[in-house]
Amino acid sequence: MSVKVLILEDNPVAREFLSRVLKESFSDPITITEAGDLETARAQIALTGPGGLHGTDPFKLMLLDLELPDGNGLELLDELRQYPATKVVTTLYSDDEHLFPALQCGADGYLLKEDRFEVLVDELRKIVLGQPPLSPAIARRLLTHFRLGTGPAPTEPPPAATVAFNANVPSSGSAGKAPVPIERQVEMPHLTPREIEVLTYLSKGFTIKEIANLMGIKWFTVNDHIKSIYRKLNVSSRAEAAVLASKQGLV
Repeated sequence: MSVKVLILEDNPVAREFLSRVLKESFSDPITITEAGDLETARAQIALTGPGGLHGTDPFKLMLLDLELPDGNGLELLDELRQYPATKVVTTLYSDDEHLFPALQCGADGYLLKEDRFEVLVDELRKIVLGQPPLSPAIARRLLTHFRLGTGPAPTEPPPAATVAFNANVPSSGSAGKAPVPIERQVEMPHLTPREIEVLTYLSKGFTIKEIANLMGIKWFTVNDHIKSIYRKLNVSSRAEAAVLASKQGLV
């Protein structure tokens, strides 16, 4: 079964370029749907299930431009906070006025279309490793921001559905909070057998791709399980999940 990918980009040349990047990035069969404006993108998303959310065949990856003929890609990002897909901004804008609002709206990655073909391929492949795809210039910008504490910052962390790909991105939402007590008692929600199996592998340090191979499932499916685990445990990293699971005797 192929992985469904949506490219939202109004420039036909850029769409073709991103399609080639996608095909080079992943070994899994992929089905690419293209949209040149927000209206078309919303229509395609609505076809993936009831209300476009958690349907029987949703998109697993979305590449979203920000400046579009009929609006701003941030609008769609905000609408899709709970949509079960990895959402990566693909744009020409590297300034704070575009970067931080995109992260606030739930972007799981931020890539510059001006980057070289091989750079974009390498960054998209990081999704399989559970890392956020970020153009080198964007990664440097984020490091500078959080080291100096300057510039506009996200007012809240990304939603739980996207945390699996943002685990290595600093979040200013945690700044200034009191340390969590070591013996904090947590109500552990019910995890499915599959989620417990994934959590066990995560706790042992396996990557998403390795877990997929061990369990005989697709890496996108593993990531779906991780998102669910993070949401149920109310954590934002594999380290936090492993600690809580260990205290509760789950792993």
